[in-house]
Amino acid sequence: MDEHDGLGGAGDAEDDPVYERAAFWVVRLSSPDATDADRRAFETWRGADQAHSEAYAEMEAWRHAAGRVPDPRARKCKMPTGLVVLAVLLGLTGLVGHEAGLIDRLRADAWTDIGDIESMALPDGSRAVLNTDTALALRFTTEARDIDLLRGEAMFEVVPDRDRPFVVRGDGLRVRAVGTRFFVRANGSAEPVGVVEGRVDASMSAERVTIGAGEVALRGADGRLEVERGDVARATAWRDGKLVVSGKPLAEIVTELNRYRRGRIVLLGDVLGAQRFSGALDLRDTDGALDVLTATMGLRITRLTPFLVLVRAPA
Repeated sequence: MDEHDGLGGAGDAEDDPVYERAAFWVVRLSSPDATDADRRAFETWRGADQAHSEAYAEMEAWRHAAGRVPDPRARKCKMPTGLVVLAVLLGLTGLVGHEAGLIDRLRADAWTDIGDIESMALPDGSRAVLNTDTALALRFTTEARDIDLLRGEAMFEVVPDRDRPFVVRGDGLRVRAVGTRFFVRANGSAEPVGVVEGRVDASMSAERVTIGAGEVALRGADGRLEVERGDVARATAWRDGKLVVSGKPLAEIVTELNRYRRGRIVLLGDVLGAQRFSGALDLRDTDGALDVLTATMGLRITRLTPFLVLVRAPA
């Protein structure tokens, strides 16, 4: 069940609705899908009362502080505890501009929006499936087929052409294939490459490894690539809009779900993040996926806005 009593529970009945609305506008206007209508509505709200403008300025300043909380006792008027915590969490949305990937999209020949999964044909007849928030730059010539994975994750089904190597670069990695099906991740993943069919050569700096069907390359603590057998079908279940996990920590699951939604799901407490879950979740409906986790693990959730959801351990 969702909670609507504010972050601090019943003891925070004095929470000021002006600050709650200001918090909403900070999150909404930080979102990459904010519209001109949103901005006009905000200006109308802010101009209606000086208190609105002051509340928004304060919440926006705290967001830029990225989680550094001023002592509420030092303020001329006391901010309710629940809203102090809210201001901290809003600092997490300060990265939303970067995560929107606007610069990468300007450089890209193909890209997907947050939450979208799309298949596309490449100039040589090969195919690519782009996961959420992914951007590709293509350089296909009569001598080479080069792709820069600027961000995100993609799976490639390569048409064989021995005269034109198929090379994907991203996140310091270079992957070369002739005719194969494989995926590459450029999001700092510990498992940046996996092969469904055929084989690829992957390299970082001067090191090179060969990855065969049913294998993945792991990025070790020293930055080197190590090849081992992997569950490639599970790793590529996102193509069907599914996240399939077995005994995965909740913190990692939430991190993955956040890739597919605007705004953030925030876990409160390290102990909660260490709890493990097994099952399949719908990446096209992250709120529904969160409901599954809530029902299965007995979590408590608070939806502050459509863009900020808090998750707490059972009472």
